[in-house]
Amino acid sequence: MSSEYNYDDQGQFFPFFMLTMVGLVTIPLTYNVLKPSTDLEQTAARIKSDFKPKDVDLIEAQRKKRKRKNRKTKRIITVILGYTFMAYMAYLIATAQRVAPKLWDPYDILGVSRSATEKQIDKFYRNLARTHHPDKAIPDVSKNETAETVNDRWVEMTKAYKALTDEEIRNNYLQYGNPDGKQSTSIGIALPKWMVEEGNRWFVVAFYGVLLGIILPYTLGTWWYGTQALTKDKVLHASAGNLFREWQEDISEGGVIAATSAGEEFKETLKGARSDAGAAKVESKVLNGSILTAADKARLKSIEDPVRRKTLGLLWAYLAHIDLEDPELEKEKYEVAPIALALNNSFTSITLPFGAVGPLLASYHTSQNIIQAVPPSSSPILQLPHITPQIVDKISKEFPKTQITLQKLMALPPAIRRDLCSDISQTQYDQAMNVAAQIPNLQVEKAFFKVVGERVVTPSSLVQLVIKARVIPPGTRNVPEVNVLDLEDVDPEEGDLDALHGRKPAKSKRRKMPDGRYIEDDSTPGSVQPPLAHAPYFSADHAPRWHAFLAEARTGRISVPPFTFTAFDKPIFNADGTPTFNVLTFKCPFQAPPQVHAFPFVLHLVCDSYIGLDSKVDVVLDVKDASEANVVESDEDISEPEEDSLAGQLQAMKTGGLAGSPTITKKKKKRTQPEGVAATPVAQTAQEADSDDSDTEGSVDDDTSETDTETEDEGDD
Repeated sequence: MSSEYNYDDQGQFFPFFMLTMVGLVTIPLTYNVLKPSTDLEQTAARIKSDFKPKDVDLIEAQRKKRKRKNRKTKRIITVILGYTFMAYMAYLIATAQRVAPKLWDPYDILGVSRSATEKQIDKFYRNLARTHHPDKAIPDVSKNETAETVNDRWVEMTKAYKALTDEEIRNNYLQYGNPDGKQSTSIGIALPKWMVEEGNRWFVVAFYGVLLGIILPYTLGTWWYGTQALTKDKVLHASAGNLFREWQEDISEGGVIAATSAGEEFKETLKGARSDAGAAKVESKVLNGSILTAADKARLKSIEDPVRRKTLGLLWAYLAHIDLEDPELEKEKYEVAPIALALNNSFTSITLPFGAVGPLLASYHTSQNIIQAVPPSSSPILQLPHITPQIVDKISKEFPKTQITLQKLMALPPAIRRDLCSDISQTQYDQAMNVAAQIPNLQVEKAFFKVVGERVVTPSSLVQLVIKARVIPPGTRNVPEVNVLDLEDVDPEEGDLDALHGRKPAKSKRRKMPDGRYIEDDSTPGSVQPPLAHAPYFSADHAPRWHAFLAEARTGRISVPPFTFTAFDKPIFNADGTPTFNVLTFKCPFQAPPQVHAFPFVLHLVCDSYIGLDSKVDVVLDVKDASEANVVESDEDISEPEEDSLAGQLQAMKTGGLAGSPTITKKKKKRTQPEGVAATPVAQTAQEADSDDSDTEGSVDDDTSETDTETEDEGDD
C-alpha cells in the first residue's frame, strides 16, 4: 500500500494550524502585559509639592525616557498584532467551505433499506438495471450527465450490490470499509498546496531558513546573554568587578561616588562623538568649586580614562547644582545620577561580605546624597526646596556649636525659623516647610529580641529582632505618648502556621485600652507603602527603603546583615496629610549565637532616600541556657482544678479536703515585660527593677493571702 499526501487545497485546516501557533505566543504574552505591576515606583503615591527646579524640563525629559525603557510597548504591539492575525484566521475558519469526507455506504448507493433481505436486494438491483444500465440509460443533459457519468454510476451500484450479496466483497467492506479491500494511506497536511509547488518551494525554504537559522537564534541569544551579563543588582558584571577593586575599608562617601564612576554603563550613556566632549569644562567648574575635599580633587585628577573622568565631574556637578552652561552637558548631568544609584546599590552588596560597618554606612549615605542631589558632608537641610548654601551659612553662624539637622530646624519656633530663612519669599518658605512636614521620619520607640512561643532566647534558636517605631515628620508638634500596649508583640496562635511562617499577621487578642475600651490589632504587614521620595533633581522615581542591621558595639563589625523594608503594616498619614502616629512593627529573623552570653549590639536603621534621619539604638541579646527556660516556665501561674469538676473531686480526695471546700491558690504576680525579651539597656534596667518589686510583693501577698484565707475559713465554719 502506498501513502498519499494531501495538501490543504481548500484552505480549511491551515487557519486552524496558524490560529493555534499564534495563540501559543499571544495568550501568555497577554497575561504578562495585563498583570499588575509589582514595581514599587509604579504603585506608590507622591509627596505633594509645587516646587519646580530650574531645569525641570530636562529632568522630566530624562524621567520620561527612563519610563519608556521600562514600558511594555513592544509586548503590547506584539499582542495587538497577534490578536489581529488570530481574528483574521478565525474569519477564514468561519467563512471557509466545509468539505466533510463522505463514507462509502452500499445501502445509500442502491437506495434500499438496511432491513432489506438479500432477495429484496436482488429484486431491487434488477429493477435498477432496467433504468440505470449503460446500455439502457440515457444521459440527462439538464444535469450535465455524460455517458461516462452514467457508466461510473452503474459501476458504483454494482459494487454496492456485490458488497451486500457476495461473501468475499462483503467481508472487504465490513473489514476495510471498501469493497476493493485495504486502500492506500492518506495523510493530510494543513498547509496550502502553493507552499510546496515547484515555483514557490525555494521561497518557503528561504523563509524558514531565515526564521529558524537567524531570527530565532539571534533573539534567544540576545535575551540569554543580556540576562547573564547583569548581576542581581542589574549592573554589568564588568562594572561589579570595577566596584570590587575600588572597595576600601576606610572609604568615605566621596570615595564611593568616585567608585561608581567606574561603571561600564556610563560608556553606553556617553557614547558617540560626545563621549569625552566638554570634560575639561566640567572638570574646571567642579575643581573651582568649594564642595570637593582635597582627597576628592586628588581622585578626580588621578583618573586617566577620559570617559570616567568626565562622568565623575558630571556627578559632582549634579550633587552641587553647578550650572555647566551647555544644554548637552546639563542633559548628561541629570542622566548619570540614576545610573550612579544603581551602581551604588551594587557597591552595597559588595560591601556586605567584608562585614565592615564604615563602608556600608558610606554607601547608604551616598544613596541619600544622590537621590537628594546634596554633596557629602553637607547640611541635611539642603534637601528642602529653595534652601541654599547661603541660608545654611546663616544658620550655622546662629548655631556655631551644632549642626542644624532637619529635625532641629523644624523644632525651632516658627518666628525664629522664618527669620533664619529670610532670604527666600514666603511662598518659597511655605513650599520648603510643606515638604518637611511630609517626610516619613521613622523614629524607633523600642527594639528587643524574642523567640516565637518561648520565654527566653536559647543558643542557636531562631530569634527575631522586633522594632517598634512611629513615623513622626520633622517639626510635628503635640506628638501623643506611645501606648505601652502597642509596644507588645503578639505571638501567633498555636497551630496558625501561616502566621508562624510570616504569610499573614498573627491573630491578635483583644486588648484593654487605658480608657477601658477593647481594641483589635488591624495591622497587615506590607499593606501601606510610603510616598515616593521627594527628589526634584533626581531624574527617576524612587520608593524609599529602610535598612536595619546589627553591628557589634565593640568592634564595629556587621553581626546581622541588613533587612530592607519598603512598606508598613499600618497607615502613616491620615487623609488630610497629618501623621497617624501608629506604632509600626518590623521583624528581622536570624539565628542566635551558640554561646550563652549577653551580647551588646548597635541597631542601625537607615533610610536610603533622606539625609540625617538615621537611627542608632543600643540593644542587648541575652542568650540563656535551655535549662533556665524550663525554670522560668515552671514559675508560670498554676491554677487549681475547678471545684465542681471531676478533677476537683479527685484533688480534694488526695488532699483530704471535702469537695466544694475552698482551696488555697498561690499565684505569682505576672511580669509586665514578656520573658526572654532583651530590650534596650534603659528598658532592661526598668524591667529588672519592676521584676524585683513584683517578686517581693508577690511573696508577701502569697503569705498574707494564705493566712487570711485560713482565718476566714475557720470563721465561716
